[in-house]
Amino acid sequence: MAENAPADVKTLSFELAIEELESIVKRLEDGKVALEESVTIYERGEALKRRCEELLRRAEARVEKITTDASGQVTGTEPLDVQ
Repeated sequence: MAENAPADVKTLSFELAIEELESIVKRLEDGKVALEESVTIYERGEALKRRCEELLRRAEARVEKITTDASGQVTGTEPLDVQ
């Protein structure tokens, strides 16, 4: 892998993926990128967006809601319904 080659999207943390995605959006909004490079970085941006969505879905699946009884005592946990 070349020294300046972008990291594999599948291995990026949410924070790194969102940071790179924000950078891509800014570059595209500035409009100073050649057409071919615009297409290339747009495609990478789409992959980064999918990675962020995947990581968010995983995090949501891990979040649990604490359940309590009428007196406020913790009785356990159940999956959080985040609809």
